[in-house]
Amino acid sequence: MTALAASAPPPRLRLRVSRHQGLIVALAVFAILFGTINLLSPQGLGFYDISYMSTNGTVLGLAAVGETLVVLIGGFDLSVGAVIALVNVVLATQMQPDPAVVPGLATEVLWGAIGLGIGAAVGAFNGFFVAVLRLQPIAVTLATMFIVEGLTLLVLDKPGGQLPEDFCHFLDGTAIPDLLPAPLVILTVLLVVWALVRNSRFGTSLYAIGGDRDAARSAGVRVRATEFTAYVLGGLLYGASGVFISAQTASADPLVGEPMLLQVFAAVVIGGTALGGGRGGCFGSIVGSFSLLLVVNILLALNVSAYYSTAAEGVVLILAVINRSLRPGSKLMTVLGDLPRRWRARRSVERHQAAGIALDLPRVAVARPRFTVRYRELIRYSLPAYVCVVVVIVLTGAVFGGIGIRYVDSLLVLSSFMALLALGQGAVILTGGLDLSLPWTLAFCGILFAGVTQGDNLPALWAFPLVMGFGLLIGLVNGVGVVLFEIPPIVVTLAMNGIVQGATLVYTDGYPSSFAPPILRWLMTSSATGITPALPIFVVLIIGAALLLGLTPFARRIYAVGNSQRVARLSGVNVEGTIVEAYMLSGICSALVGVMLVGFAGQGSLGMGDNYLLPTIAVVVVGGTLITGGRGHYLGMLGGALLLTALQTLLDGTTLPFAVRDILFGLVVLGAVVALRD
Repeated sequence: MTALAASAPPPRLRLRVSRHQGLIVALAVFAILFGTINLLSPQGLGFYDISYMSTNGTVLGLAAVGETLVVLIGGFDLSVGAVIALVNVVLATQMQPDPAVVPGLATEVLWGAIGLGIGAAVGAFNGFFVAVLRLQPIAVTLATMFIVEGLTLLVLDKPGGQLPEDFCHFLDGTAIPDLLPAPLVILTVLLVVWALVRNSRFGTSLYAIGGDRDAARSAGVRVRATEFTAYVLGGLLYGASGVFISAQTASADPLVGEPMLLQVFAAVVIGGTALGGGRGGCFGSIVGSFSLLLVVNILLALNVSAYYSTAAEGVVLILAVINRSLRPGSKLMTVLGDLPRRWRARRSVERHQAAGIALDLPRVAVARPRFTVRYRELIRYSLPAYVCVVVVIVLTGAVFGGIGIRYVDSLLVLSSFMALLALGQGAVILTGGLDLSLPWTLAFCGILFAGVTQGDNLPALWAFPLVMGFGLLIGLVNGVGVVLFEIPPIVVTLAMNGIVQGATLVYTDGYPSSFAPPILRWLMTSSATGITPALPIFVVLIIGAALLLGLTPFARRIYAVGNSQRVARLSGVNVEGTIVEAYMLSGICSALVGVMLVGFAGQGSLGMGDNYLLPTIAVVVVGGTLITGGRGHYLGMLGGALLLTALQTLLDGTTLPFAVRDILFGLVVLGAVVALRD
């Protein structure tokens, strides 16, 4: 016994190892991946390989460090990729090389500072609404993401631009020729700064807020100031990442930041930072960034198609988060350990029911309240959307000299896409979640339907249920990830979106070429009578959706879960099953709209769902639904769908750039969240 006690590690050492367990695992994974890529390289990794990886790793690492600062306080920032793209296009369009001017160090530093300032300004915008106005970080940063993306497209709507060669070499060159790449020096400086910040009062405040915001406030921590500063610093580091990617490419691409959101979250999680806040650090996020880069390089070394990269990033992100769900005390282990007790309880209920045992409770007559009292909340939050619909329609008639039956038909058909997507997204939001896998679930199911039918009517009979099954499966995986593995909804659905995107690219080889069956094409586009044949079907579906989210036990369970999961569970509601059902409903709705859009356009296309993510969230929020769940009604969502579709139709008839829509939708979501906050 004495020998065992002597051989056991000291308590302080065990505590230190436990505290840095995520970082230790991240370093071990990085070492394994680095050794693997070194073995796969014909002559081992040389200076050129290290230099190339250091540049890419620095771009991702800077953004991941910025995200880490936000995650440590228990927040989320979805605008990271949009900020990187905005800085990229601003530098590439404004910092044009001029043969008559010899750029100096001061000029390069100035433009670098401008890039940092753009990022910090966006971070301050997020910080104001999150820290000062106390709005939901997911809703604020999602709206900011689309606003910034719209601004980016206004600056440059296609790849182009050019940066001076000296500026690129200044950041992308070598500090010591053939020995030390400059990006590694910058990362080293960043880590030194982080070490100082980590041990400062501000660093302690970050961890205190992430661990317990109320306890931190009671201990004298300036919570709002710290949160605001975290978002500003996060935005500043996104700007630094945009500066680096500009130096790396020497040009601009308004979509350069689009794939980076998934990569940033994957790097943060791989690096050992807990998504709930209070645990982790920036060093681990940098290690996670290089580990993720090594995974992609290993796939390339094995001659695996680049289409698998997004799927691999999504899988890595999910696996990294699932790791904590396998520990003792997690929900998954608790549920597995509780299965025998639940089975015995269910058998007991069945025996009592078989014996005819039931509770006979007296019925109490309750006076039925008036209509205005019963539906006061529905009227309060849903009516403004319908009033705005009438205003927009009247304005449209005034601008275009009247409206006819074709306008009404188009408005209702286009609104039906939004309304059906809002059914699934709204159900998820009412439970307190969010479904970011909608865009590629929609695209995959639509492309798969067209690929199976090959423009023929007969295969559609079995292709349709097949596609609905895939949508159901994607929703099931999302729901299981949320309830059993305790993965935050935006993380699991973002990862699933990347996985489905990779599956779509592999299935189509990057070029979808199939067409919709003639019968579907006729249903969605025929105008012989002035009314689209599918419109009556849509009306029936929407009425069914209103009944489903308004008068069924499923609706009552969703509202109960969204208001308080604990109270719902104590009231006998199957919380986990309800959440999974909501995500499955969202998957089915996405698949259905994917098939509808294939019929409307005649064929499937990559990215056909990209333009529906923010609008579906917008119609839910504009319709009076609380973004944190528990409050809202489908009739309000339907009003939001009609409003945004009418507004989009009005904008289509003007000369405003397409990018204005993203800005407008972002502002609408942000304004609705501010107006409906508790």
